[in-house]
Amino acid sequence: MKFLCFSDLHCDQDAARRLVSRSAEADVVIGAGDFANRHQGIHDTIDILSAIDKPTLLVPGNGETFEELSAAASDWRSATVLHGSGCQIEGVEFWGVGGGIPVTPFGDWSYDFDEMKAKELLAGCPIGGVLVVHSPALDTVDHDTSGRIRGSQAIRETVVQKQPQLVVCGHIHSDWGKQVKLGPSQILNAGPQGVFVSLLDSAS
Repeated sequence: MKFLCFSDLHCDQDAARRLVSRSAEADVVIGAGDFANRHQGIHDTIDILSAIDKPTLLVPGNGETFEELSAAASDWRSATVLHGSGCQIEGVEFWGVGGGIPVTPFGDWSYDFDEMKAKELLAGCPIGGVLVVHSPALDTVDHDTSGRIRGSQAIRETVVQKQPQLVVCGHIHSDWGKQVKLGPSQILNAGPQGVFVSLLDSAS
């Protein structure tokens, strides 16, 4: 199964159009949050992405809520919005949790969750599946421009315990495109250009 993974479009319509074109090569498309800018522009971005007809999984970022993303994607027939929920595609189990985790320093506009709430949202993550989160696991692909780690302890603990084959995230722009292993789990901070990944092979 070949995935096209992306995150953090932040209303970049040109990047969205490129992802639509590239999606023809994928079996499943994964969007790991931040389609909008501070809750603005989500419909414009999703309207472009909705041309993707491959099965697509989306989680909200900290720039839009689950409700806003669900409403924007309501007519996108091949898309499923996940947040504290999961689904199955061709026998592969997926689980998704969106938002900024832990709470960001950005203020009231940011759609954030503390680590305790994150544990609740992550509790149903299946063993050996695919985990889609907006925020990275702590000390993985979460280093900001000053080198400080900004990820989530709850997500890290879930990865260690549930050992997903693949974890797709975004949120920390300075680590876009980077990948690391945490135990057997491949963790990708996707970024807006998109990265192809197979469950059986390394990223291409």
